[in-house]
Amino acid sequence: MLRIAVRAVALTITLALAAPAVAADSVPPIVYKERTLANGLKVYSSIDKTTPNVTVQVWYGVGSKDDPVGRSGFAHLFEHMMFKATRDMPSETIDRMTEDVGGFNNASTYDDFTNYYEVVPANHLERLLWVEAQRLGSLVVDEAVFKSERDVVKEELRQSVLSQPYGRLMYLYLPQASYTTHPYKRPGIGSIEELDAATIDDVRAFHAAYYRPDNAALIVIGNFDEGQFNAWVDKYFGALKRPAAPIKRVTAIEPPRTQAGVFEGYGPNVPLPAVAMTWHAPAASSPDAAALTVLDAILSSGKSSRLYDSLVYEQQVAADVFSDASLPEQPGMVMVGAILAGGKTVPEGEKALLAQVARLRDAPPTEAELAEAKNELVTGKLRARETIDGRAFALGYALRTAGDAALANRELAQLQAVTTADVQRVAKKYLTDNGRMTIRYRPETERPAGQADATPKPPVVASVKYAGEIVTLAPAGQRVAPPPLGAPVSPVLPEPAEKTLANGLRVIVAKSSDLPLVTADLTVKTGAWADPDGLAGAMGMTAGMLTEGTKTRGAQEIASQTEALGASLEAGGGQESSSVTLNVMPEKLPAALAIMADVARNPAFKEEELERQRSQALDGLSVAYQQPGQLAGFAASQVVFSGTAFGHVAGGTPASLAKLTTADLAGLHAANFRPDNAILVLTGDITPAQGFALADKAFGDWKAPAGPAPTRVAVTPKAAPRAVAIDLPGTGQAAVTVTKAAISRAAPDYYPGIVANSVLGGGYSARLNQEIRIKRGLSYGANSRLSAQRTTGLFRAAAQTKNESAPEVLDLIVAELKRLSDTPAGADELKARKSVLVGGFGRELATTGGLADILGALALYDLPLAEIGAYTGKVDAVTPGEVQAFAKANLDPADASVIVAGDAKAFLEGLKARKPKLEVVPAAAIDFDRVDLKAAK
Repeated sequence: MLRIAVRAVALTITLALAAPAVAADSVPPIVYKERTLANGLKVYSSIDKTTPNVTVQVWYGVGSKDDPVGRSGFAHLFEHMMFKATRDMPSETIDRMTEDVGGFNNASTYDDFTNYYEVVPANHLERLLWVEAQRLGSLVVDEAVFKSERDVVKEELRQSVLSQPYGRLMYLYLPQASYTTHPYKRPGIGSIEELDAATIDDVRAFHAAYYRPDNAALIVIGNFDEGQFNAWVDKYFGALKRPAAPIKRVTAIEPPRTQAGVFEGYGPNVPLPAVAMTWHAPAASSPDAAALTVLDAILSSGKSSRLYDSLVYEQQVAADVFSDASLPEQPGMVMVGAILAGGKTVPEGEKALLAQVARLRDAPPTEAELAEAKNELVTGKLRARETIDGRAFALGYALRTAGDAALANRELAQLQAVTTADVQRVAKKYLTDNGRMTIRYRPETERPAGQADATPKPPVVASVKYAGEIVTLAPAGQRVAPPPLGAPVSPVLPEPAEKTLANGLRVIVAKSSDLPLVTADLTVKTGAWADPDGLAGAMGMTAGMLTEGTKTRGAQEIASQTEALGASLEAGGGQESSSVTLNVMPEKLPAALAIMADVARNPAFKEEELERQRSQALDGLSVAYQQPGQLAGFAASQVVFSGTAFGHVAGGTPASLAKLTTADLAGLHAANFRPDNAILVLTGDITPAQGFALADKAFGDWKAPAGPAPTRVAVTPKAAPRAVAIDLPGTGQAAVTVTKAAISRAAPDYYPGIVANSVLGGGYSARLNQEIRIKRGLSYGANSRLSAQRTTGLFRAAAQTKNESAPEVLDLIVAELKRLSDTPAGADELKARKSVLVGGFGRELATTGGLADILGALALYDLPLAEIGAYTGKVDAVTPGEVQAFAKANLDPADASVIVAGDAKAFLEGLKARKPKLEVVPAAAIDFDRVDLKAAK
């Protein structure tokens, strides 16, 4: 997985009253121990007896900046190789030992480091230490796996960059324009040409150069015995040899920018122009890092940020705004940017951005802005540390960027020490006029005739000749067996309590953590199914407008007051329900809950606010309509559910959103937002008594209108299967989807259904990903989902691939659906896929937001809350015969619809051969309000 350090969106508004800044000591420090082995391996450990799990992470001091010349994307390509074979482990063993036991694994490549991380049940700790020592000391790099993973990385590039309207801007043009000399200028994901140029010798030499114990840090957090852990580390890592040669390090120094520059970039399928500005900035270890982090938060964090307030809310010149203080190991950059609103121009965007930069230089921020930024940053750190892997990530990131893991704890105090003068000082120091680089990004159709692409051709460089040891997989009888399992650690499940207030509001409270965080989630039992005819998106807009002003608070006040508390407050809607969700520290909960209640109960639905939200939604759709995966997803509602209350896009269409009035929204709110049609869930560091008291204070006087609560509709799908191709010329990939109506959440075969889906496409090791990604390298990932709702559900199997491979990927999906119903799953496979479900469920329960979602869904679907405790047993009880029977009854591909969105000229012939009744719809003329998806002529 490639990561890019850019905060993608910032939201709203000028400060009003501010709460005092959260004290740095409100976030418990990460208590850990550190030691270094004789071979140079750094070891960090932290014990947490409240979890049944453990995270094992290894952070290597090698990232994209270390890619060899002519091999950009190499560190990221190599990350993929590290999941394959070692001397004693055949390929995919790592997945068998993580995902198949109820855990997960992943990795990410940044400019400065590559990290590998797993979360598994605690009794698997010794095995995972053995695994990590194996892939550090005896990785197998063979030709077949190398070529397969190179193909996968190409698909990742197409999916993340070439098929996204702003992928080229974020991944390619920003670094290229911002640096002239330092290798930070190269795209971390690389290019097709450079990936194709790589050889097996290049890969082996890269591993030998950087994957060594003195360039690695092992971080383990969870439930374990310290003495036993240290003995295992010594046993498995202590024998690894430190190479004699020094580690290769980047010594390039980026020269100061002395004159402002402009970079002109273009891309296909870009519906709205964009502009970004970058400046050189210091490294993460700089004394200025904290002030720049606060500056970044003031610019774009939350709905009261300066960029949103000015560019999106007031001037309406931008659809989205973003900023980032990217402070890596070596000098980085500060960035501001905007995706412009419909009808707005790049010069307008530049002018608006420069005005905000000048404002920062010319005067310090207010004390209220400073306090709000600090509250958001500190609370954000707290949310990131809810999980054991989040805590380990904080230590690893501090180590690999600033050179000191302890900074993960010190940075909170450093942030609190920042003053308004510090923010102005760093703005003046770094955001200079001469130091600015402006990146303009427009549709390819606006490129001047004869102007070549500004992206340089990669240099042609000969491969290295590797003469070191080549590791091969040992014969089966000669492999070292993994260590035995320890005794399992039993999870402690939350015990929800509930009561119904006098007004009919159902309140559920579950204490789930001593970490100072609480989630409050108000679910209203009405969603897009209640949209009036012709007004798709009406209920979603009603919910979304809740935070845009009440009878006593304006949109700006809601944002500023909420964020001054360090809280996040969001509202939105889906097919089945609408919700308002709050996350905040416990001491701020009473004040934040009062704002939440006001938002839910007393929205103003002002005309000017509706116009702003409508404009933003339309701009968002113009971007979504240029993404193949989004187009396929939107089409599913009409293709599968036409003729029912689900037969439209829940978020609306350009035509339907244009018709909405404030009276429509007010009417939907009055009819549906009532206490006897709602559920309030409170989870986290809160007792039932505290939760019930706070709920009564905030919502107890909410009066239900006369008459019964709305009757929820029963959706009975009846549409015949269809095959649809959506033609989006120029896009880098095709999205292939096989979809059909499925079961309800209360169906007797729900548990066989979710186990069947887990076998088919519920994870990396599931059948679809095995066949499409792992064996053939045709996609970055293939998966399936079974979304069971109150009276019906949706099944969807999907993968994105290069356009010409779409028919082949469709064949593979169909073949796996048939195999699931033709042949019972084996005992080992079934056990593994059940573990995936149980492990994922347990990790979701471990966060306040995840637990709130689970409890809210059970209540919404009229299921007993005791299902939390019954889940594992019901999953384990599913038999192979039940999985096969479910697949036969519910997943027959002959009864499914096919939707393929992409550049149709590359796949149309092959698709028509498989689907003679294929409907072809140009993306430029698509109309999701119509059953045939075609705009009227």
